[in-house]
Amino acid sequence: MLVQNYLPVLIYLGIAMVLGLVLLALGFALGRGSKNPEKLSPYECGFEAFEDSRMKFDVRYYLVAILFIIFDLEIAFLFPWAVSLDAVGGFGLLAMAVFLAVLVVGFIYEWKKGALEWD
Repeated sequence: MLVQNYLPVLIYLGIAMVLGLVLLALGFALGRGSKNPEKLSPYECGFEAFEDSRMKFDVRYYLVAILFIIFDLEIAFLFPWAVSLDAVGGFGLLAMAVFLAVLVVGFIYEWKKGALEWD
């Protein structure tokens, strides 16, 4: 009885594992794998990856990343609100208007402070 309940999940996991292994094997078999300096250059972190861990680095990248995460998570609150708009009514609309006003004020503040500038 227990196996019958979990059999579809086990089949799904098996197919996902086989598909993942096949795609990895195809990548290794068909990929060129050439390592040139441009391919090994820093992509998003802003500094060389294999240097001293106590080196100085530009903190602006991390500030922009944190701001993006904060605003992205706040915008994620709009989806459940939009789905339940009929149920929450006018009070929910007013609450979301206040929430978005605070979000816009915070965004304008960060913009005026220059936190979004990348020089």
